[in-house]
Parts: sequence; structure tokens; C-alpha cells
Amino acid sequence: MPIILQSVITCPVCGHKKEETMPTDACQFFYECENCHTILKPKQGDCCVFCSYGTVPCPPIQEENQKGNSNSCCSSKH
Repeated sequence: MPIILQSVITCPVCGHKKEETMPTDACQFFYECENCHTILKPKQGDCCVFCSYGTVPCPPIQEENQKGNSNSCCSSKH
């Protein structure tokens, strides 16, 4: 199954949605809502803003789930 790189982030403050391309080699810890300019940070237990506010988890988590592998950069956070 291919890794999905597009995710729609929904701002929990104003509800603004935007499709973004996720990085494949790192977790994104901060994201600024283009509508209300709130700086989003991952929820406790999540590795990045895509895992917290996106429609699709980040590529390292997708890969980990597909392989049953816990060696990704995010594995210690989940």
C-alpha cells in the first residue's frame, strides 16, 4: 500500500481546513493556521501536527503501521 503524502489539517480554534503535503523524512511539530494564525502543536502522545489535526497520519507512522515496525522516528511517541 503506498504512503499517502496529502493530509487535510483542521484548525481546532477556527475550523479552517487546508490540504498540505507532509514531509517524508521528519515530523512537523508546528503549523500556523493561515486563517487565524494560531500555532498548532501536536497533542500529547502524538508525534506531529498531522497525527493530531490531519485526516491522514504522517508518513513515518503510516509506514510503521504497514510494516508493524517500531523503529521509525515517531515510534517512541506512539
